[in-house]
Amino acid sequence: MLFVADSAKGKIQEIMQKGNLSDDYFVRVSVTSGGCSGLTYNMDFDNESHPNDQVFEDNGLKIVTDLKSFLYLFNSTLEFSGGLNGKGFFFQNPNAARTCGCGESFAV
Repeated sequence: MLFVADSAKGKIQEIMQKGNLSDDYFVRVSVTSGGCSGLTYNMDFDNESHPNDQVFEDNGLKIVTDLKSFLYLFNSTLEFSGGLNGKGFFFQNPNAARTCGCGESFAV
């Protein structure tokens, strides 16, 4: 399962509304190689499903990820932190053994 915190839900809904994205769009998250810790999170809006997608609904939002990324993201929570010292979107990932200083990459 993937989870969405209230903070992330509010910001995602705001971005979708400003971008005039219809209700058939969802949040696609993935994990790719890169960053100083080895793996990097990616997040975008999408409206096309793929055959091996894993689909989750939490807190009123649909989150989609590919099967490989789900293995790294299992039981993670998408959060948002704003303000001057905010991180933007980030994951609370119980599978990450370590993260880099900026929080944008991780290792398992």
